[in-house]
Amino acid sequence: MSNEDVFGLFNRVSIGYTCRMNKDTGLRIRVQRELRDQFLSTCKAQDKPAAQVIREFMRAYVSAHEVTPDSQEKENNRKGAEQ
Repeated sequence: MSNEDVFGLFNRVSIGYTCRMNKDTGLRIRVQRELRDQFLSTCKAQDKPAAQVIREFMRAYVSAHEVTPDSQEKENNRKGAEQ
């Protein structure tokens, strides 16, 4: 198999996993080792990269909890009243 064939295959697989999005920053979190190991095992069993699963969760969470200018103003007012 030539390098061109290998890279072509790599690009098709990569596109399927990442949708060719630009990723320009990282996120580092601390979790219990057991939870991390279980998460990685589950991702591997589903043949999904852990980073892809985390990105999917983040998108769903942001979509479900979208902050609008009105909701942000209400939150700021609530915080001001608590002080």
